[in-house]
Amino acid sequence: MANKYDELFTDIEKRILGLIVGAKILNDLTDIRNKYLSKKGEFSVLMNKIREVDDKKAFGEAYNFARKEIEEALNKKFEEFKKAALEIELKKQAIDITLPVEKYKSGSMNPFYKVKREIEDIFIGMGYTVENGPEVDSDKYVFELLNIPKDHPARDMQDTLYIDDNLLLRSHTSSVQAHVMENAKGKPIKIICPGKTFRRDDDDMTHSHQFAQVEGLVIDKNINLGNLKATLELFAKKMFSKDSKIRFRSSYFPFTEPSVEVDVSCFNCKGKGCSVCKGSGWIEILGAGMVHPNVLKMSGYDPEVYSGYAFGIGIERVAMLRYGIDDIRRFYQSDIRFIEEFNKKVED
Repeated sequence: MANKYDELFTDIEKRILGLIVGAKILNDLTDIRNKYLSKKGEFSVLMNKIREVDDKKAFGEAYNFARKEIEEALNKKFEEFKKAALEIELKKQAIDITLPVEKYKSGSMNPFYKVKREIEDIFIGMGYTVENGPEVDSDKYVFELLNIPKDHPARDMQDTLYIDDNLLLRSHTSSVQAHVMENAKGKPIKIICPGKTFRRDDDDMTHSHQFAQVEGLVIDKNINLGNLKATLELFAKKMFSKDSKIRFRSSYFPFTEPSVEVDVSCFNCKGKGCSVCKGSGWIEILGAGMVHPNVLKMSGYDPEVYSGYAFGIGIERVAMLRYGIDDIRRFYQSDIRFIEEFNKKVED
């Protein structure tokens, strides 16, 4: 139905639509929108005449109808320009699928992580679960709950990197065991705790202020030293050689009693003596022992009912022995040439 105010907007509407049709680039459309449809644009200000007319409703309807047609034409033209620009861009980025594929060389895993994952897999296969804990921990968990009270001589080589009077960078992952024992509330445990440890030490070919351990802990009824030996012997066979044997030598650790150093028969010379084992036929590989009764008591276990064993393996040491690496610092230097040497799996 015709509106008596339609003619007021016919001329300017035709003029704007003509400009839209004739626009050559996207900026032309932007200029048209700004000139005519902005707040103070030539078409927008026509709405101010509504104050001068008698039938404001009819005037508003005529204005809105004309504006709608202009905006629809403008938006349609905008879409045409965008579509054309996209087609041009797609042609520029077209891929010739007949071209030869660029060859990418797959990366290699640092031998540290290869050994860490293999150790975890071995113990997971024995029914152990993997536990993690904080690298910054309190004196309580790093020392006191492990039967190392303040001023104990065993602290001399480990009591080093403190944040404040109570917090320090853990010097062994045994602190994770202390957390697990406390939370277990007297229930059986069978865990390993892999992770980084920190001690003030001179960096040289065999020492680093940062190194990693995988410590294990088993607590249950009727656990004995024979269980520990069988576990570590199976680990040695899977980690080094199916012919590997182990031996225990008496030692001392404040959190185990009795404590032992564990040697594995040299996987290079099969125990005959070589440069790897320094002619002895044996290689020291880890420390272990039966959990000290005091440690059990402090964590809520009755040592008359429960017993357990613990062991600690240096990840870098195993990797150095496994691969013949002569310098512990190589693990942390991010030298691609070094890492690429270990791309192949070492077979038994």
